Order: sequence, then C-alpha cells, then structure tokens
Amino acid sequence: QVQLVESGGGSVQTGGSLRLSCVASGRTFSSYSTGWFRQAPGKGREFVAAISRSGGSLYYGDSVKGRFTISADNAKKTVFLQMNSLKPEDTAVYSCAASSTYYSSSYHDYHTWGQGTQVTVSS
Repeated sequence: QVQLVESGGGSVQTGGSLRLSCVASGRTFSSYSTGWFRQAPGKGREFVAAISRSGGSLYYGDSVKGRFTISADNAKKTVFLQMNSLKPEDTAVYSCAASSTYYSSSYHDYHTWGQGTQVTVSS
C-alpha cells in the first residue's frame, strides 16, 4: 500500500511558477503510475499530468501542455509538478494520486489520493 502527501502549493501572480511535490510512503512506490489532478471551486476534477511507472512516459492535459512538467525521483519516492507561466484559471486544489495502471488520465483509475494542496494565481 502507498500513501501520498503533497506540498508546495501557495499564492502567486500571473506568470509566476510553483513546484508541487508528492511524497510517497510504502515499499511499492515504483509499482504505480502517478497522476496530478486539480479541482477548482464548482468544477469537476481535471487531469493535469501523469508519469508512468518507469518514469519513461509523460502525459499532460491540454490546458497545461508546454507550461507544466511532471518528473519523478524514485530514490526519494517523490513526484514533482513544475508549473510555469501560471494563469488565474490554474487556481485549484491540486492532488496527486497513484494508479496500478501503466498510465491513465481518468481519476477512476486512481486508487490512492493525497490530501491536496491549494494553488492560487492572482491577476
């Protein structure tokens, strides 16, 4: 079993950057793919990015392509989400999640979630 804890959220102005971290506990971290999702007030959960178990495949939602980068440090059991050129519409609670699939953009395929971290982008 794996547990996830996010950190790195905060408040920035438009055009700023943040780096989110998702630290996993448990011995089977490398058995899971990891995704980032976000949810803004009054909206549904949106896929942001995912990294495959091996770390060799990366996937992004259309709204963040070219601005966000997902990466992993398996030795530290940590997945990062580097967010650049932030926009007010990026404001949301960001959560990381683990999946037993190779990769998925559907939150239904993720079985373990962190508590989330708030990102607020002001204009």
